[in-house]
Amino acid sequence: MPALYDQIQEAVSAIRARWPHAPAAGVILGTGLGKLAEDITEQTVIPYADIPHFPRSTAPSHKGQLVCGVLGGKRVVVMEGRFHFYEGYTLQQVTFPVRVMKALGAGALVVSNACGGMNPQWNKGDLMLIEDHINLLGDNPLIGPNDDRLGDRFPDMCNCYDRELLKLGRRVALEEQIVCHQGVFVVVSGPNLETRAEYRFLRTIGADVVGMSTVPEVIVAVHSKLRVLGISVITDQCLPDALEPASLPAIIATANEAEKKLRVLVRRVLAEL
Repeated sequence: MPALYDQIQEAVSAIRARWPHAPAAGVILGTGLGKLAEDITEQTVIPYADIPHFPRSTAPSHKGQLVCGVLGGKRVVVMEGRFHFYEGYTLQQVTFPVRVMKALGAGALVVSNACGGMNPQWNKGDLMLIEDHINLLGDNPLIGPNDDRLGDRFPDMCNCYDRELLKLGRRVALEEQIVCHQGVFVVVSGPNLETRAEYRFLRTIGADVVGMSTVPEVIVAVHSKLRVLGISVITDQCLPDALEPASLPAIIATANEAEKKLRVLVRRVLAEL
């Protein structure tokens, strides 16, 4: 197998053959959030199967294609469908597209996800700007030999979510009258949802929401020196003393409804990058 750096160059060459532009930002769309891609103009759609070394999306509602074009007046590359640890991919595979976005010229990454809400003051359908995260995957995409062409051996994570982008996101949400909190995201491997005891534990260690994605991509984005804005959509409430079985159709329906707000927020943030 070619080295990671060479794999990235092969993927970049395949994309540039069909879309010869440098994006200002990359965007990753989470479960139930794919319709934002409809807002992209001057579209070039590239199935993941046509991009060397890209995995395939197997999660429900993840189309599995890269949509390149213009959003909020900026050139973007948008992942309509991401990859997860629970699908059996390594974290290096999960985060490979972030490496490619950086190599294409992106300076920022906007990453979204559907998540379970553990803060009892927040409601289903609310948005949350991620200010920090906790990694409980038991793995890290940077484990292994470090290629200095891709990033530093020991990237600092104290401001992994860009403070200026957080400030911009808060201002846009206020101006658009969007309910948008700010808090801590914790990632677990899945694919099962958590037990009552696990929700209590996650809340105790400081998390406001829980999900099965985002953190690996953010770690690699920081390693790649990309500015990051993370947005979570709360699709179900995970309160241990009032816990009810979760339904995937209901989760996707909530994400679809909340996406209207996400589209406005992301479009305006990109416009002001």
